[in-house]
Amino acid sequence: MKKLVAIFLITLIFSCENEKIEVDSIVINANIYTVNDSFDQAEAFAIKDGKFLEIGSSQVIQDKYASNNIIDANGQTIVPGFIDAHCHFLGMGLNQQAVNLVGTKSFEEIIQRISDFQNEKNLDFITGRGWDQNNWEVKEFPNKALLDELYPDTPIALTRIDGHAILANQAALDLGNVTVDSNVDGGEVVIENGQLTGVLVDNAENLVMAYWPKSSKKELINALLDAQKICFDYGLTTVDDAGLSQESIELIDSLQQTGDLKMRIYAMVSGSKENLDYYLKKGTSKTEKLNVSSFKFYADGALGSRGAMLRAPYSDKPNHFGLMVTDLETFNNAAERIAKSEFQMNTHAIGDSANHAVLQTYNKLLKDNSDRRWRVEHAQIISPEDFDLYKNVMPSIQPTHATSDMYWAEDRLGEERIKGAYAYKQLLDAYGKVALGTDFPVEQVSPFLTFYAAVARQDLKAFPKDGYQMENALSREETLKGMTIWAAYSNFEENEKGSIEKGKFADFIILDKDIMTVEVHDIPNIKVENTFVGGEKQ
Repeated sequence: MKKLVAIFLITLIFSCENEKIEVDSIVINANIYTVNDSFDQAEAFAIKDGKFLEIGSSQVIQDKYASNNIIDANGQTIVPGFIDAHCHFLGMGLNQQAVNLVGTKSFEEIIQRISDFQNEKNLDFITGRGWDQNNWEVKEFPNKALLDELYPDTPIALTRIDGHAILANQAALDLGNVTVDSNVDGGEVVIENGQLTGVLVDNAENLVMAYWPKSSKKELINALLDAQKICFDYGLTTVDDAGLSQESIELIDSLQQTGDLKMRIYAMVSGSKENLDYYLKKGTSKTEKLNVSSFKFYADGALGSRGAMLRAPYSDKPNHFGLMVTDLETFNNAAERIAKSEFQMNTHAIGDSANHAVLQTYNKLLKDNSDRRWRVEHAQIISPEDFDLYKNVMPSIQPTHATSDMYWAEDRLGEERIKGAYAYKQLLDAYGKVALGTDFPVEQVSPFLTFYAAVARQDLKAFPKDGYQMENALSREETLKGMTIWAAYSNFEENEKGSIEKGKFADFIILDKDIMTVEVHDIPNIKVENTFVGGEKQ
């Protein structure tokens, strides 16, 4: 009899095992922040065909599902894959092939980095990016004189950290026949003592860069793959690339189709007339990896280069208001065309004047449609009365801009105007959601710096002591939503990603610390243990 009972029990166990549902992967014993509507926590989930099948306790998931790939998280924290709502993915990749000028403390250090780079590469054209005169002892734009002396025959173009100014030597200026009499709408050729300094602001950059040799297809492919590796290491699974050409978008699509590029990309089409004509006729397009449904425009320049368009003069430069990069007639005509299509319009606006102009146009065209999710990228300086205009306009903001600019921003704006700058909580209150990004390579790629800047509003040395304009700090929950589900929402992708829920892509990351409870100053040091896209480890 005992023998029969034993046989029965063994048969029952095997029968139960056979009744389990086979899945591709199971994750157990985790501290999971699902970021669903209730911001629930869980312990485990099952993955099938690249999507979350069920989320629950380790016991429930293991009782119901079987898999040859069981991942025991050993209590580590899991969150949805990060979405960078505004960055320059391809641009950051291309920067790996240029002189890195980020963090330079003087023009002399720039010269040294160029020398080291050129000794190794020996290129016919030299590009670099990352200088910021606000970090130098002499906080003034650089001058090309030393570059002319050292490199009289090699064109050099060095882009400011924000991308809104370049320093070009004479060999580069000669490419576009730039003189002291050169003028361009929405740009400035900086002159001192009647001489070219080599600094070209905003649209004036094109006077040189239009003649610069284009990157080869091989260089572009390498750039995309380099950028992908860097982003996966930081837990990014979707990036919103803010301004791409048709050629770049088609290359991204081809690499995704072959499986070489696994990063999911929301590609904003650069807002030229040619691109408008082509894509408005073609219509939006969407795959699991590529979303082409928006245009990127520039209203003005950047605050650091005094190109941001202000309603009153700069506090540290009398009678200077900044620049409208796109004239209002062109901008409004483009907005009217886009409003008649299914595309989103995403516009860079830094200054209060630029924000006001963009918000007026957006609200006029969107008054009969409350869910177009047109975005203002940066939304950096807002007049008090204009926050209400964000009720139907999505703010796409970058928290590290606040902590990078806080040392000098009030010099530009004065003590009253600064109160409406980097006002992330007010923007959240106005719209109900904010999409968070980095604007890399303007800032560093790390989403943990984004999280830290949003919550602590301090630099890595814990300055200022009590945080910068803390009334506009975000909570940890708001910040995680802004980097996941709200960023997905800004892309019209909230039903497929941005949270750990049944039916959504299994995009998630395993962290070495609990981002929601770790001491705030430890947030920048959090490491990504593993990044998964569609359930596949990257």
